[in-house]
Amino acid sequence: MPVPSGTMLMAFALVGCALPIEPVESGLRAPERFVSAAQALGPAAAPDPAWWNGFRTPDLDRLMAGAMGGNFDLAAAVARLQQADAALRIAGAQLLPFVDVSGSVARTRGTSSTPGTPANAGRQYGGSLRASYQVDFWGGLRAQEQAARDSVVAAEFGVGTVTLATQSAVATALFDLLGAQEQLAIQQDNLRIAERTLTILRQRLVVGTATGLDVAQQETVVAQQRAQVPPLRQAIEANTFALAALAGLTPAEVTIAGQRLASVHVPEVAPGLPSEVLARRPDVRLAEANLAAASADVTAARAALFPTIALTAEGGLQSIALQTLLRPGATIYGIAASLTQTLFDGGALRAQLEQTRARRLELLANYRQAIVAALQDTETSLSALQRSTELVTLQTARAEAAQRAYDVSEAQFRAGTIDLLTVLITQTTLFNARLALVQAQTARLQAAAALFTALGGGWTAGSVRQALAGTTP
Repeated sequence: MPVPSGTMLMAFALVGCALPIEPVESGLRAPERFVSAAQALGPAAAPDPAWWNGFRTPDLDRLMAGAMGGNFDLAAAVARLQQADAALRIAGAQLLPFVDVSGSVARTRGTSSTPGTPANAGRQYGGSLRASYQVDFWGGLRAQEQAARDSVVAAEFGVGTVTLATQSAVATALFDLLGAQEQLAIQQDNLRIAERTLTILRQRLVVGTATGLDVAQQETVVAQQRAQVPPLRQAIEANTFALAALAGLTPAEVTIAGQRLASVHVPEVAPGLPSEVLARRPDVRLAEANLAAASADVTAARAALFPTIALTAEGGLQSIALQTLLRPGATIYGIAASLTQTLFDGGALRAQLEQTRARRLELLANYRQAIVAALQDTETSLSALQRSTELVTLQTARAEAAQRAYDVSEAQFRAGTIDLLTVLITQTTLFNARLALVQAQTARLQAAAALFTALGGGWTAGSVRQALAGTTP
C-alpha cells in the first residue's frame, strides 16, 4: 500500500480548516393559525397546480394554457434558471484539477560569427501535459460552489414567483373582463328601461297628462345611462389586450366568449397551517435561497483573506528530431507547490468581506419581509373571500328587492296612480343594485383566485425542471 506524501497529508489535515457557512434563520415564528380562518385548521393538501380548472371556465383554462406557454416574463425567468445551472457547473469545475495538453514544432536559426557563413538552423519538437489544482484548505471554493447552488435554487423559485404572478394576472384580468361584460349587458338593459319610460312620458305629453319638465328629467336619466356604456366597452377592450400580452399574443388573436358571473363555480380551498403556506410560497423560498447564497458568499470572502495553495505538475517530451521524440532521453517533467498570500491590497479584501456581510443583512431583512408579506397576503385573501361572499348574498337580496319595487312602480305609473318622481327613485335604486351585484360577484371571483395564489398555487420546483427538460434542446 503506497504511503501518502507529505503534501497530501498536509492537504487532508487542513481540509478540516474549512470555514463554516452561517445557517439561514429568519428569527421569526409562524403563527399557529390564520386569523381569518373560520376555525383552527390542521395540515391541508397543497392546491392543485392547475387550480384554475376548479372555476369551470373554459376561457380561463384556455388563457392559462396560453400564458404558461407563451408569457415572455416566464420565458425570461426560465432563461435565468438556465444561466444559474451553467454558473453552478463553472463553480464546481474550480474544485477539480485543470489539465491541458499542448504540442509544438519550431524552426530556429541563430547568427553566424563568421562573415559569409550561414548560421545553423534546426527544428525542435515537443509535447506536454500540464495539470494544476488549487487546494481548498479554507473552503472558499466550496463556499463559491454552494453560493452557486443556492442561486440555482433561487432561480427555480424565481420561476415559481413569476408563474404565480402571471396566473394571478390572467385570472384577475379575465374576471375583470367578465364583470365588465356583464355590467355592459345590465347597463344596456338599464338604458332600455329608461328609454321605455321616456316613451311613455312623451306620449302623455301629447295628451297633456305629463309636463315638459317630466320629459326633460327622464331625458337626463337616459343620457346618464347612455354615457356609462363607453367606459365599460373600454374596460372590456383593455382587459382583452392585457390578456393577449400575458399570453404573448397580439390583441387580435384573443377573443373571449363570455360567461355569466353567477355560473362561474367558486371552488373551496382549505388554507391549512401558516407554516405550510410559507413552505409552499415560491417568493418566500426565493428570499430564503438568496439569503443562503449570501451566507456562502460571506464564507468565500473570509477565505480570500487566507493564503492560497496550488499544486502544479507538468510532463512531456522534447527533442530536436522527430524520430527521437519518444525516447526516454526526451522526457521532461516538473512538479511545484505554491503558496500565495496577499500582503497589501489597500484593504480591498476586507472591504469585500464587509460588503458581503452587509449584503447578507439586507437579504435577511428581505427574507423576514417576505415571510410577513406572505402571511399578510394570505390573511387578506381569506378575509376578502369571506367578506365578498357575504356581500354577494346581501347584494343579491338587494337587487331582487329593487327589481320587485320597480316592477310595481312601473305598473302603477302606467296606470297613472303614482308620479314620475317615485318611478325615477325606483329606477335609480334598481340600476345601482344591479351594478353593485356584478361588482360584488367580480370581487368574489378575484378574491378566490388571489387566495389560491396566496397559498402557493400548488407550484413545485419539480414541475419547472420537468418543463425545462421538455424545452431544452
